[in-house]
Amino acid sequence: MTTADYLIIFSKILGALALLIYGMKVMSEALQKMAGSQLRHILGAMTTNRLTGMLTGTFITCAVQSSSATTVMTVSFVNAGLLTLAQAISVIMGANIGTTLTAWIMSLGYNVDLTMAVFPAFFVGIILIYSKRFRYIGDFLFGIAFLFFALVLLSAAGNDLDLQHNPDAINFFSSFDTNSRWTIILFLFIGTIITCLVQSSAAVMAITILLCSTGVLPIYLGIALVMGENIGTTATANLAALGANTQARRAALAHLFFNVIGVTWVMCLFYPFVDMVCSVVGYNPADTTISVAQRAAILPIVLAAFHTAFNVTNTALLIGFIPQLERLVCFVLPTKEDSDEEDFRLRFIQAGIMKTPELSVFEAQKEISSFGERIQRMFGMVQDLLHEQNPEKSAKLVERIKKYEVISDSMEIEIAKYLDHVSNAHLSDDTKMKIRNMLREISEIESIGDSCYNLARTISHGRESNERLTPELRQNVEQMFKLTDAALTQMNYTFQHNREKVDVNKSFEIENNINDLRERLRDQNIDDVNDHKYSYDLGTAYLDIIQECEKLGDYVINVVQARMNLRRQ
Repeated sequence: MTTADYLIIFSKILGALALLIYGMKVMSEALQKMAGSQLRHILGAMTTNRLTGMLTGTFITCAVQSSSATTVMTVSFVNAGLLTLAQAISVIMGANIGTTLTAWIMSLGYNVDLTMAVFPAFFVGIILIYSKRFRYIGDFLFGIAFLFFALVLLSAAGNDLDLQHNPDAINFFSSFDTNSRWTIILFLFIGTIITCLVQSSAAVMAITILLCSTGVLPIYLGIALVMGENIGTTATANLAALGANTQARRAALAHLFFNVIGVTWVMCLFYPFVDMVCSVVGYNPADTTISVAQRAAILPIVLAAFHTAFNVTNTALLIGFIPQLERLVCFVLPTKEDSDEEDFRLRFIQAGIMKTPELSVFEAQKEISSFGERIQRMFGMVQDLLHEQNPEKSAKLVERIKKYEVISDSMEIEIAKYLDHVSNAHLSDDTKMKIRNMLREISEIESIGDSCYNLARTISHGRESNERLTPELRQNVEQMFKLTDAALTQMNYTFQHNREKVDVNKSFEIENNINDLRERLRDQNIDDVNDHKYSYDLGTAYLDIIQECEKLGDYVINVVQARMNLRRQ
């Protein structure tokens, strides 16, 4: 064949790989959308022990056909505090077993003519997509049709290459000593690097199956690539966890350690273990008399069988050592003893972690809850400022409050941008309503932050002008602050509990108490100023504090109404 012929075939292979990755993506996302909140409930309810956690990870990965999706989802749940590190490790172990189904599907493509199923799947899929009610089923059929079509194209491209009769290709791969562990390590490293770069273990598996089925790549080197793919696929979760909290990064790191440990013990028993898998399948690596057709049929099965045997055995060996693995990742990533709440960093929202709208909305809700807690800490600083008499400490408190106000502005913008991104997807009416309410929540919470900063400035300016509150006025302000803090506490309670468990009347009761106190203190202030108990300037500053607290209470009620899906009153 000419160079032009090879270029055409390689372009077909690249196109088929792209189609394969896209098909896997469409199929996985469709299954996640169909599952919706059930995935979250399954992960939360079925991870009570190591065994159920492992089985849960296996089941979900088999369902969504993506170990990366399961692992990244697990990392995000650890980040949100829904799963412990030990639970996450067991789920990740199960995900490694579940992902082996992909290799079996690919091996099927080299042994069965899939073209008969591809085109009917496309036809039925497009009808279901336009039906809207069954659009996710249609997306799934399209995804699996793309996957099968890609396998057909790869198989055809492999035949067109005719590598088994290409002396250059044969000589190149035969130049590697398959009996050398250094050669095995080299191909393991190559498999790791390629998987990290393309971010798809399925693509690397497809290439490996293609090369092995043509006979130019010895089975030992192909299996080395498969082991490298197991390590490389952990890059997705580790990249997703870079901006997450320490526990989430530990979960992602545990995935890497789990696979590295597995590859290490397999390397010690490489040839006996591979030969055992080959004998179970009925293939002899030393048999040179096997025909091209037989090799093309059995080698994909060998690779799939090894992938399964490796992950099942590794899980069986290490599932009893989850506490030790947990301690190892905790040692490598120790808890930082710093106040990271002083820096702007979203805790739960991570770009690309959540794949489905329902899960993304849940993630945003956790972030809003964190936003509410941060705002209450900010109000706590205002209370501290009221009692602080040291000028230097007071100035530092004002600076901290100012920093928190800037953080609250940034959080509102970032959460709003994330929700806007989520809203671009196809959403149910219920999810659309949740997003509208959440946008309202973050706007009102940001206004609470503004009120806290205004309170701090008013208190600070009063001290600078030597207009200090009298003991009676200070007592009144403390009473108002106490009610305001109670309102914030109740607001955060609504974030942390289901709507059914929240008595919204408690928030309205606190708000009414704030309004009544404001009215009483305002009237009393007029009388006290007229009676010359204190200056007009002090009375004005004092009333500004009271009025600002009342405004803050209004913002709190607006947040609660949005959270409880109540109309503005």
